[in-house]
Amino acid sequence: MTVTITPTGGALGAQVSDIDLRAPLDEETVGRIRAAFLAHSLLLIRGQQISKEDQVRFSRCFGEPVPHPTNTRDRDPRVSEITIISNIVEAGQAVGALGNDEVAFHADLVFLHEPGSVSLLYCVETPTEGGNTFWTNGYAAYDALDPATKAKIEGVKAVYVHRNPAYNPPTPPQHPLVCIHPESGRPTLFISPSSAERVVGMDETEGRQLLDDLFAHAIQPRFVWEHSWQPGDLIVWDNRCTMHRRESFDNSQRRLMLRTQLLGPVTKEL
Repeated sequence: MTVTITPTGGALGAQVSDIDLRAPLDEETVGRIRAAFLAHSLLLIRGQQISKEDQVRFSRCFGEPVPHPTNTRDRDPRVSEITIISNIVEAGQAVGALGNDEVAFHADLVFLHEPGSVSLLYCVETPTEGGNTFWTNGYAAYDALDPATKAKIEGVKAVYVHRNPAYNPPTPPQHPLVCIHPESGRPTLFISPSSAERVVGMDETEGRQLLDDLFAHAIQPRFVWEHSWQPGDLIVWDNRCTMHRRESFDNSQRRLMLRTQLLGPVTKEL
C-alpha cells in the first residue's frame, strides 16, 4: 500500500490519503504512518468505513489501546477498547459521553500518573454545524516562549487533580511544564488547565498566574488547528504535545464518535 502524506498547512497535522483501514497494514506502511505521526503530531484519515474492530486494530499501530480508565459507563459492551462519545439519547438513556456542550482545552487523562499518550477518534455521525475540534501545537508554543520564561519553567512541575475524586489516584501526579517527548525527543509545553491544581514550589497566587499565562500563550491562533468533521473521518493525535477542545453544537442534531485510547509517560526519563 502506497500512502500519501500531505501536511494540513496549519499549526499541526497531516492528512493520510490512499489508505483503507478495513484491512491490516503492512510493516512498511505502518512505519510511514508512525513517522508522519511523530513529525506532525496529528493525522487525519478521511473517507473510512471501518468497524470497531478495525479501529482497535489500527490503534495498535501506535501501541496497545486500553479500555478507558475512568469511563466505564460509555464503553462499548462488545469491544471494550471503544468509548462512545455522543449526545444521542435512546429510551431515556444517553448512549455516550460528553453531550453537546463545549469541552474546554485539555490534555487527556492528565490527572493520571500515565496520562493519555495517543488518542483516536472516528466520526460516525456529525451535526451539519458546530462540534468542531481544535488542537494546539505544544512544540511550537514552547519554541515561541521568550528565554526568560523558558528558564523559569525548566524543571518545574504542576500537580494535576480531577474534579471527580473517584478518578484520582491516591497520590496526585506531577508532570513537568516542559516535557521531553518520549519518542521525538523534542521539548514541548505540557499543560492542561482544567486539572492543574498548583505548581510545585510556588505559592498559590504565583503558580496560578504562571499557569494562566502559559495557557493563554498556548492557545493563540497561530498554534491552533481546527477540524470540521465529516462522517468517515478518523483523527489520531499525540496527547503528549497537544491540547484539544470541542465547540458546542445544537443538541437536536446527532453526533456519534468512537474513541480509542493509549496511555503512557508524557516525558522522557533523563
